[in-house]
Amino acid sequence: MQHFITTWGYLAVFLLTVAEAACIPLPSEITLGLAGALASGAFFTSGHHLQLAWVILVGIGGEMVGSSLSYAVGRTGGRALVDRFGKYLLLTHRDLDRAEAWFARRGDPTVLIARVVPVVRTFVSFPAGVAEMDPVRFGAYTLVGVAVWVSALASIGDALGASWHSMVGGIGDVGYVAAAVVVLGILAGVVHRLRVLRAERAAEGVSSAL
Repeated sequence: MQHFITTWGYLAVFLLTVAEAACIPLPSEITLGLAGALASGAFFTSGHHLQLAWVILVGIGGEMVGSSLSYAVGRTGGRALVDRFGKYLLLTHRDLDRAEAWFARRGDPTVLIARVVPVVRTFVSFPAGVAEMDPVRFGAYTLVGVAVWVSALASIGDALGASWHSMVGGIGDVGYVAAAVVVLGILAGVVHRLRVLRAERAAEGVSSAL
Protein backbone atom coordinates (compact mmCIF):
# COMPACT_ATOMS: atom_id res chain seq x y z
CA MET A 1 0.00 0.00 0.00
CA GLN A 2 2.80 2.43 0.84
CA HIS A 3 4.50 1.76 -2.49
CA PHE A 4 1.19 2.29 -4.29
CA ILE A 5 0.63 5.67 -2.62
CA THR A 6 4.20 6.79 -3.13
CA THR A 7 4.12 5.82 -6.80
CA TRP A 8 0.63 6.93 -7.83
CA GLY A 9 0.04 9.86 -5.49
CA TYR A 10 -3.43 11.43 -5.57
CA LEU A 11 -4.86 8.62 -7.74
CA ALA A 12 -3.84 6.07 -5.11
CA VAL A 13 -5.35 8.18 -2.33
CA PHE A 14 -8.62 8.44 -4.26
CA LEU A 15 -8.89 4.73 -5.12
CA LEU A 16 -7.98 3.56 -1.62
CA THR A 17 -10.44 5.89 0.08
CA VAL A 18 -13.19 4.84 -2.34
CA ALA A 19 -12.53 1.19 -1.52
CA GLU A 20 -12.36 1.80 2.24
CA ALA A 21 -15.66 3.68 2.28
CA ALA A 22 -17.30 0.98 0.14
CA CYS A 23 -17.01 -1.71 2.86
CA ILE A 24 -13.49 -2.90 1.98
CA PRO A 25 -11.56 -2.71 5.28
CA LEU A 26 -8.44 -0.88 4.17
CA PRO A 27 -6.78 1.16 6.94
CA SER A 28 -7.44 4.81 6.10
CA GLU A 29 -4.93 5.86 8.77
CA ILE A 30 -2.20 4.41 6.54
CA THR A 31 -3.60 5.92 3.34
CA LEU A 32 -4.17 9.41 4.70
CA GLY A 33 -1.38 9.39 7.28
CA LEU A 34 1.25 8.50 4.69
CA ALA A 35 -0.19 10.94 2.16
CA GLY A 36 -0.03 13.69 4.79
CA ALA A 37 3.53 12.72 5.65
CA LEU A 38 4.51 12.86 1.98
CA ALA A 39 2.98 16.32 1.77
CA SER A 40 5.12 17.47 4.71
CA GLY A 41 8.34 16.99 2.75
CA ALA A 42 9.94 15.49 5.87
CA PHE A 43 11.57 12.67 3.94
CA PHE A 44 12.79 12.25 0.41
CA THR A 45 10.85 10.12 -2.05
CA SER A 46 11.24 9.59 -5.77
CA GLY A 47 7.46 9.39 -6.11
CA HIS A 48 4.83 12.10 -6.30
CA HIS A 49 5.17 15.28 -4.26
CA LEU A 50 1.82 15.91 -2.60
CA GLN A 51 0.15 19.01 -1.20
CA LEU A 52 -1.81 18.71 2.05
CA ALA A 53 -4.84 20.63 0.78
CA TRP A 54 -5.13 18.37 -2.26
CA VAL A 55 -4.66 15.24 -0.17
CA ILE A 56 -7.61 16.33 2.00
CA LEU A 57 -9.82 17.23 -0.97
CA VAL A 58 -9.03 14.03 -2.86
CA GLY A 59 -9.53 11.96 0.29
CA ILE A 60 -12.90 13.55 0.98
CA GLY A 61 -13.92 12.97 -2.64
CA GLY A 62 -12.92 9.32 -2.48
CA GLU A 63 -14.74 8.77 0.79
CA MET A 64 -17.91 10.37 -0.58
CA VAL A 65 -17.83 8.26 -3.75
CA GLY A 66 -17.26 5.02 -1.83
CA SER A 67 -19.92 5.85 0.75
CA SER A 68 -22.42 6.70 -1.97
CA LEU A 69 -21.75 3.42 -3.78
CA SER A 70 -22.24 1.40 -0.61
CA TYR A 71 -25.40 3.34 0.24
CA ALA A 72 -26.79 2.83 -3.28
CA VAL A 73 -26.17 -0.93 -3.16
CA GLY A 74 -27.92 -1.15 0.20
CA ARG A 75 -30.87 0.98 -0.92
CA THR A 76 -31.46 -0.69 -4.29
CA GLY A 77 -30.66 -4.29 -3.42
CA GLY A 78 -30.89 -4.58 0.35
CA ARG A 79 -34.44 -5.85 0.58
CA ALA A 80 -33.89 -8.32 -2.27
CA LEU A 81 -30.86 -9.66 -0.39
CA VAL A 82 -33.01 -10.10 2.72
CA ASP A 83 -35.62 -11.97 0.65
CA ARG A 84 -32.98 -14.34 -0.64
CA PHE A 85 -30.53 -14.68 2.23
CA GLY A 86 -32.34 -13.15 5.21
CA LYS A 87 -33.11 -16.48 6.85
CA TYR A 88 -29.40 -17.23 7.01
CA LEU A 89 -28.74 -13.83 8.62
CA LEU A 90 -31.75 -14.03 10.96
CA LEU A 91 -33.39 -11.06 9.21
CA THR A 92 -36.95 -10.46 8.05
CA HIS A 93 -38.76 -7.62 6.31
CA ARG A 94 -40.15 -6.62 9.69
CA ASP A 95 -36.55 -6.04 10.79
CA LEU A 96 -35.98 -3.77 7.80
CA ASP A 97 -39.11 -1.80 8.65
CA ARG A 98 -37.83 -1.36 12.19
CA ALA A 99 -34.40 -0.32 10.93
CA GLU A 100 -35.93 2.18 8.52
CA ALA A 101 -38.01 3.71 11.32
CA TRP A 102 -34.95 3.82 13.58
CA PHE A 103 -32.83 5.59 10.97
CA ALA A 104 -35.68 8.02 10.36
CA ARG A 105 -35.60 8.96 14.06
CA ARG A 106 -31.92 8.62 14.99
CA GLY A 107 -29.97 7.81 11.84
CA ASP A 108 -28.45 11.24 11.29
CA PRO A 109 -26.22 11.33 14.40
CA THR A 110 -25.42 7.64 13.99
CA VAL A 111 -23.98 8.15 10.51
CA LEU A 112 -22.09 11.24 11.63
CA ILE A 113 -20.54 9.59 14.69
CA ALA A 114 -19.74 6.36 12.84
CA ARG A 115 -17.69 8.30 10.31
CA VAL A 116 -15.05 9.06 12.93
CA VAL A 117 -14.96 5.58 14.55
CA PRO A 118 -12.33 3.19 13.15
CA VAL A 119 -13.67 -0.05 11.63
CA VAL A 120 -17.32 0.94 12.13
CA ARG A 121 -16.98 3.82 9.65
CA THR A 122 -16.19 1.39 6.84
CA PHE A 123 -19.56 -0.36 6.99
CA VAL A 124 -22.17 2.23 8.07
CA SER A 125 -23.26 3.29 4.56
CA PHE A 126 -24.71 -0.07 3.56
CA PRO A 127 -27.19 -0.42 6.46
CA ALA A 128 -28.14 3.24 6.03
CA GLY A 129 -29.04 2.41 2.42
CA VAL A 130 -30.91 -0.77 3.35
CA ALA A 131 -32.93 1.25 5.89
CA GLU A 132 -33.63 3.81 3.13
CA MET A 133 -32.29 6.75 5.10
CA ASP A 134 -33.06 10.03 3.36
CA PRO A 135 -30.28 10.44 0.76
CA VAL A 136 -29.88 14.20 1.28
CA ARG A 137 -29.45 13.78 5.04
CA PHE A 138 -27.16 10.82 4.48
CA GLY A 139 -24.98 12.82 2.10
CA ALA A 140 -24.82 15.87 4.37
CA TYR A 141 -23.88 13.97 7.53
CA THR A 142 -21.45 11.76 5.63
CA LEU A 143 -19.73 14.82 4.19
CA VAL A 144 -19.29 16.38 7.63
CA GLY A 145 -17.99 13.14 9.13
CA VAL A 146 -15.53 12.27 6.36
CA ALA A 147 -14.28 15.86 6.19
CA VAL A 148 -13.38 15.71 9.88
CA TRP A 149 -11.79 12.26 9.58
CA VAL A 150 -9.79 12.91 6.42
CA SER A 151 -8.61 16.34 7.52
CA ALA A 152 -7.53 15.04 10.92
CA LEU A 153 -5.57 12.04 9.63
CA ALA A 154 -3.88 13.91 6.79
CA SER A 155 -3.01 16.85 9.04
CA ILE A 156 -1.58 14.58 11.75
CA GLY A 157 0.49 12.78 9.12
CA ASP A 158 1.73 16.12 7.83
CA ALA A 159 2.65 17.27 11.35
CA LEU A 160 4.44 14.02 12.25
CA GLY A 161 6.28 13.73 8.96
CA ALA A 162 8.65 10.77 8.97
CA SER A 163 7.21 9.67 12.34
CA TRP A 164 3.71 9.18 10.93
CA HIS A 165 3.86 5.45 11.83
CA SER A 166 3.25 6.38 15.48
CA MET A 167 -0.19 7.69 14.49
CA VAL A 168 -1.04 4.40 12.78
CA GLY A 169 -0.22 2.43 15.92
CA GLY A 170 -2.35 4.61 18.17
CA ILE A 171 -5.37 4.66 15.88
CA GLY A 172 -4.94 0.93 15.24
CA ASP A 173 -5.34 0.23 18.95
CA VAL A 174 -8.59 2.19 18.96
CA GLY A 175 -9.68 0.20 15.92
CA TYR A 176 -9.09 -3.12 17.69
CA VAL A 177 -11.18 -1.97 20.64
CA ALA A 178 -13.95 -0.81 18.30
CA ALA A 179 -13.81 -4.11 16.41
CA ALA A 180 -14.11 -6.06 19.67
CA VAL A 181 -17.14 -3.99 20.66
CA VAL A 182 -18.71 -4.61 17.25
CA VAL A 183 -18.12 -8.38 17.49
CA LEU A 184 -19.66 -8.50 20.96
CA GLY A 185 -22.59 -6.47 19.70
CA ILE A 186 -23.10 -8.86 16.79
CA LEU A 187 -23.05 -11.88 19.11
CA ALA A 188 -25.58 -10.25 21.42
CA GLY A 189 -27.71 -9.36 18.40
CA VAL A 190 -27.66 -12.96 17.12
CA VAL A 191 -28.81 -14.29 20.49
CA HIS A 192 -31.56 -11.67 20.62
CA ARG A 193 -32.67 -12.41 17.07
CA LEU A 194 -32.92 -16.15 17.75
CA ARG A 195 -35.18 -15.44 20.71
CA VAL A 196 -37.34 -13.01 18.71
CA LEU A 197 -37.71 -15.39 15.76
CA ARG A 198 -38.68 -18.25 18.04
CA ALA A 199 -41.28 -16.05 19.74
CA GLU A 200 -42.68 -14.90 16.37
CA ARG A 201 -42.88 -18.47 15.04
CA ALA A 202 -44.60 -19.61 18.23
CA ALA A 203 -47.13 -16.76 17.90
CA GLU A 204 -47.75 -17.66 14.25
CA GLY A 205 -48.32 -21.29 15.24
CA VAL A 206 -50.90 -20.28 17.83
CA SER A 207 -52.68 -17.99 15.33
CA SER A 208 -52.86 -20.68 12.64
CA ALA A 209 -54.16 -23.20 15.19
CA LEU A 210 -56.99 -20.82 16.05
